[in-house]
Amino acid sequence: MHLVFDADDTLWESNLLFERVIDDFIDWINHPTMEPGAVRTILLDIEAANSTAHGYGAEIFLRSLHECFEHLLQRPPDDEDRARLTELAGPVLAHTIEPIADVEDTLDELGGRHDLLLLTKGAEAEQHAKIAKSGLAERFRRIIVVPEKNAAVYEDLVRAEDLDPAYTWMIGNSVKSDINPAIAAGLGAVFIPNQNTWELEQAELDGAGVRLILIDRFRDLLRYF
Repeated sequence: MHLVFDADDTLWESNLLFERVIDDFIDWINHPTMEPGAVRTILLDIEAANSTAHGYGAEIFLRSLHECFEHLLQRPPDDEDRARLTELAGPVLAHTIEPIADVEDTLDELGGRHDLLLLTKGAEAEQHAKIAKSGLAERFRRIIVVPEKNAAVYEDLVRAEDLDPAYTWMIGNSVKSDINPAIAAGLGAVFIPNQNTWELEQAELDGAGVRLILIDRFRDLLRYF
C-alpha cells in the first residue's frame, strides 16, 4: 500500500499559528470603526488574491499583513510599523512546529508495512525547512513539494512513482487540496478534519461512490492500514 501524506495541519499545526498572528494583528490595529470580523474578512480577501498571484508561505502572509495594514489605515507602514508586523509574524516566519498528537508513533507503525510519501504545497525552501524541523523526514521514502495541489499533480505523482491508484491513498485535512483532487485522480482518500484548517482550503466534500475514509484522529489510521 502507498500512503501519501499532507504536511501542514495534518502532521503538525500550521494554520493555528497564522490565526494567532491574525488575532494579534487585529488587536494591534485596533481599528476605530471596524469590527474584528470585518478586518479578518478584508485580510482573507487579500490573502486569497496573493495566494493566486504569488503562491503560499510565510513571506506571502507577511506581504498580506502589510497590504491589509495599508488598506485599513490608508497609508503604507513606516519603519516602526514594518518592524512590528515582522515581530507579530515571528512564529510563522520562524517555521515553528507544533506536532499533532501521535503522528510520530503512528508513522513508525505504518512505515513498517507500507510505502510512505509526503506531498505538500507551498514555498519549496520553507516547506523543506518545516519538514526538517519536524524530525519526520526520514519516515518518508520521498518528499515532494509543489506550488499547488490539483488532480493533475496527483496523476503526475502516480506516473513518476509508478504507483497503483487502487492501492494508493492520500491522507490530509484539506478537502480542496488533499481529498477532492486525489479522488478525481483515482486515488483513495483519508480525511482528517482539523478545526484550524485555513478558510481558503474549505470546499464541499465530493465523496459519493469513491474510496473515502473519515477519521477523527491521526492514530485512527492504524485501524485501516
